[in-house]
Amino acid sequence: VVDEVINICAKGNLTEKEVSDQLAGIYQKHGCTGNSFEPIVAYGKNGADNHHSGDDSTLKPGDSIVIDIGGLYKGYCSDMTRTVFYKEVSPKQKAVYELVLKAQKAAEAMIKPGVRLCDIDKCARDIIAEGGYTVEFNHRLGHFIGRDVHEWGDVSQNYDIEVQEGMTFSIEPGVYLQGEFGVRIEDLVLVTEDGCKALNSYPKDLKVIGND
Repeated sequence: VVDEVINICAKGNLTEKEVSDQLAGIYQKHGCTGNSFEPIVAYGKNGADNHHSGDDSTLKPGDSIVIDIGGLYKGYCSDMTRTVFYKEVSPKQKAVYELVLKAQKAAEAMIKPGVRLCDIDKCARDIIAEGGYTVEFNHRLGHFIGRDVHEWGDVSQNYDIEVQEGMTFSIEPGVYLQGEFGVRIEDLVLVTEDGCKALNSYPKDLKVIGND
């Protein structure tokens, strides 16, 4: 689904709201009953608002595009975020993207039964702080998900409970630079006997679209 949304954005001729409005139909085409939450499609500086509601903004070369979407399938919610760039990417955008990706991968890599949720959050937060950003990562690392998109429990400093096999939660670090751009990368993970399995298979490497 996210590939279809990225391809729609790549045309460069639709507003955030026009892209968002197509999502429910795309999910239904893939067997879902619709969106599992109000989708976020945020261009450029709008991406620095991590709960942005799609508006009439249009794409400009150099804009980041934060795409945070999910579908409802057989009563269960999905959720994922990818950030791509339209036509070009600046060295600063590239550095922030690689930093968020490093934090996201490191947090996923340490997940296994017995690890505390707060330590997973700290892992990602420390990496982003080493890159020079602290207040710019302004939300929990993740949330539990199932029949509700936000179930009880956070991957945050507030939860020192240990991870158990079968838990499903998001890992979604982000950096939000007000007036400039935002980057968030999110997978859902299912905790296994000795690690975790990412439930999102879409690539996470930096992607520049709209140049075809």
